Amino acid sequence: MAKFKLAFEENFDYTGKPNPDIWTYQVGPKWANNEKQCYVDFDDNCYVKDGALHIIATKTNDLGCPYYSSRLMTKDKKHFQYGRFVVRAKMPQGRGSWPAVWFLGTTKEHRWPAMGEIDLLEYAGNRPNQVTCAIHTETYNHKIDTHKGSTYPMTDLAGEFHDYILEWTPEHLSFQVDYHEILKVEKQPGDTFKEWPFDQPYYMIVNLAVGGWYAGDIQDADLPFHFEVAFIRHFELIEA
Repeated sequence: MAKFKLAFEENFDYTGKPNPDIWTYQVGPKWANNEKQCYVDFDDNCYVKDGALHIIATKTNDLGCPYYSSRLMTKDKKHFQYGRFVVRAKMPQGRGSWPAVWFLGTTKEHRWPAMGEIDLLEYAGNRPNQVTCAIHTETYNHKIDTHKGSTYPMTDLAGEFHDYILEWTPEHLSFQVDYHEILKVEKQPGDTFKEWPFDQPYYMIVNLAVGGWYAGDIQDADLPFHFEVAFIRHFELIEA
C-alpha cells in the first residue's frame, strides 16, 4: 500500500487575492470547449475570505464578453509529480456552471492531449446530482471519444463541502470522493508516453467556466455562480 507525507497545503487562511507565490491568474476572452466566459482577475470574481477560495461567475453588460469568471494555475510556481491530493470544495448552484480542478503536464515538447491531462473534479450545474473525473492522453481523449472517466452520483454537491481526492503513483491514478474510489486507471505493460504521460511534473488549475460543451445551456437567471474551495493538500509519495 502506498504511503504519503504532507508536503504542501493551501488552507486559504487569509483575506484578499489568492497567494501570488502559488497562483497565477489566466485571463482572456477566448477559451476552448465553446465556453462563454472571459477570465478576469477582478476582485469581485475571485477572492479569499472566511477560510475559502471563492470564484464567482457573473453576468455582465460587456457586449464583447457576456460573463466574467476566474481561472487560477500553479504553472512555474508549484509543480507536482505523484502523491495524494485532497481538495475540499462546494459546487456552485446554477445551470451552465462548470467548475473544475485539474492538472496539465509541464512538458514543452507536447501539446494537448499528448502532454496529459488529469481531471480530478468536474461538475455541471445542469446535472447537479453528479460529479465526474477523467484522464486525457494522446491515445485516450475526448476528441476521439476514447477518454477514460467516471461519474459519481451525489445529492448535496452545492449544499455541502466534500473531499475530492486523487492518488497518483507510478502505477495508477485513483480518483475518490470522500475516500470512496470512483475510478482507477492503471499503467499497463507496454504503455508509452502516448498512453501514460503521468511520469512527469504537472501543474494544477482551478477554474469556473460558464457554458461550453460540458456545462450545457446557461440560464442567466441562475447567476451568479459561486464555487468554493476550502483547502488543497498534497501528500508526497514516500513509498509506492
